[in-house]
Amino acid sequence: MKTKVALTGNEAVAQAMKQINPDVVAAYPITPQTEIVQIFSSFVANGEVDTEFVAVESEHSAMSAAIGAAAGGARAMTATSSQGLALMFEVVYIAASLRLPIVFPVVNRALSGPINIHCDHSDAMGLRDSGVIQLFSENAQEAYDNMIQAVRIAEHPDVRLPVMVNMDGFITSHAMDVLEVLDDETVKNFVGTYVPEDYLLDAQNPISMGNFDMYDFYFEHKRQQVEAMKAAKEVIKEVGKEFAKISGREYGLIESYKLEDADVAVVVLNSAAGTAKGVADELRAKGIKAGVLKPRVYRPFPQEEIREALKGVKAVAVMDRAETFSTCGGPMFADIRNTLYDLKNDIKVVNYIYGLGGRDLRLEHVQQVFEDLENIRKTGRVDETVKYLGLRE
Repeated sequence: MKTKVALTGNEAVAQAMKQINPDVVAAYPITPQTEIVQIFSSFVANGEVDTEFVAVESEHSAMSAAIGAAAGGARAMTATSSQGLALMFEVVYIAASLRLPIVFPVVNRALSGPINIHCDHSDAMGLRDSGVIQLFSENAQEAYDNMIQAVRIAEHPDVRLPVMVNMDGFITSHAMDVLEVLDDETVKNFVGTYVPEDYLLDAQNPISMGNFDMYDFYFEHKRQQVEAMKAAKEVIKEVGKEFAKISGREYGLIESYKLEDADVAVVVLNSAAGTAKGVADELRAKGIKAGVLKPRVYRPFPQEEIREALKGVKAVAVMDRAETFSTCGGPMFADIRNTLYDLKNDIKVVNYIYGLGGRDLRLEHVQQVFEDLENIRKTGRVDETVKYLGLRE
């Protein structure tokens, strides 16, 4: 059974966590994520879940506690944002290398400094090479759906990796949206009971974790993580198909929007995809063949799917809500440009850095991007590869 409700993104994620009913949640508050664990703690206090809620002294401790719980065989979660995620960095790498299926929502917020509490993707991009699976959410519905699917993805025997579920701070986390939620029993049956393969509290089959790993085996263990990431692509698609059976909403690695015959396209993550789709609709009405590509999964990177989706496009703009300071553009730009290189189709690829520190992305900004792409398509010339959108210069 499905029910339509009005919830913020934070409420939607907390609702998903309630229905998943994890064994352990370890958490420390940070804006704009705090509401997730605050709401979830009320479910614990009211006896609506069986979860052991651990209030820790820092985000480093939150992930450390989740690692300890997961290593002991529990279904474990945490949640964070921005500087909190940065403080977790050390132990997130450990969680991934230990192959622990910890699910943690991240409400995307700019990393300091200067101090800023609003949205960009610098926090998530800081962990793109950590071995963690990264899902991105356009709206509260997708954040809710991603949380439920993330459990199945993380715990799949071919994967066994942490999964980070991203959504935009304040834009998605605090904005009220209308979405469909599943009933508790349906979610319970979908995620199932977690049965760990190897865990520290299995007295009959003792193991050790966190061992000192010299050059004898370290390289091989990193290679195993790569194989788990490769396997995750198919698992994510399989779980997406199964989720469609209970929800009517199917998810893959990417979402293609009006790309079948597109001449120009924008590639963008999270909530800005909705803005870009609206502009594409307006331009289509004027005869411009505009399309949008939204990667739902950023790690593992869906290279084949992106290449297939964009192979017929003449000019592509990659919109990054994070800066690499490489002076060569944003993080997603490098991945997309590399992906399209082997096509040898002479697709012009440009980059727009936007929205840092919560700077608004307006409809006219996206219209300008598409106008620039149209000019590139017609002339075949790129004057500037990297631009800054909506910046006072």
